[in-house]
Amino acid sequence: MKNINRHMDLGKLCLGLLKRRYEVRKEDIGSDAYKKAKGMVFTTASYTAEGIGHFCVVRMNGFLGLMKMETAVFTVTEKDVPLINLDWVSVCGRETMMIEMYDDQLTAYPENFLRVFEKLKERDADIPDGASGEHWYDTITYPCSYHKIARKQSGRFNAAAACYFEAFLQQTEKMPACEEGEKRSRAEAFAERLFSEGGPAVDQVKKLFGHDFAKRLVLHYMYGAGGCRN
Repeated sequence: MKNINRHMDLGKLCLGLLKRRYEVRKEDIGSDAYKKAKGMVFTTASYTAEGIGHFCVVRMNGFLGLMKMETAVFTVTEKDVPLINLDWVSVCGRETMMIEMYDDQLTAYPENFLRVFEKLKERDADIPDGASGEHWYDTITYPCSYHKIARKQSGRFNAAAACYFEAFLQQTEKMPACEEGEKRSRAEAFAERLFSEGGPAVDQVKKLFGHDFAKRLVLHYMYGAGGCRN
């Protein structure tokens, strides 16, 4: 990937790659698109990717710009590919980049596809690995997922995100269609468990904006469970 900006814009980057292949339609989520509490600004954009699944971009900014977060989630319901979440967080200039793929497969994902991501991960072997503690989803997170922490590495993190997401889209195109209802059920089960058992970001959203919004965010806007609702 060439000409990767040093300024991080994860959502714009992934959305651009997605629009090259699919018709993407933004959903109207009303007042849930913009939230503000305790100095934190939280924005959500939810999309339908026609014929393939659901896409979402979440951004949070606070403490006069010293804390920034971006998340992009692509939930494919018509091909039997993993769930993929891309997260970037910057706190006082210390950046964390995570590209996590979760096994919600109906059948095993091809090993040669997973090796592509292992090679991409190896490109940044010189950047320290991150650690975020133990979570319920650790057992379904593919080892080829990416978790790095560094300062002033937005350019390389942009490049890693672009390469991972482009490779994922290429693999998705090669996979045969699957039974949409069963695949959607797997994604919904993941979203429901993420909401109920939580994680660092979900717990923060619950605290700032309440249980009801957090549930809409995780189930409907991020993972497309039951469509977008307000």
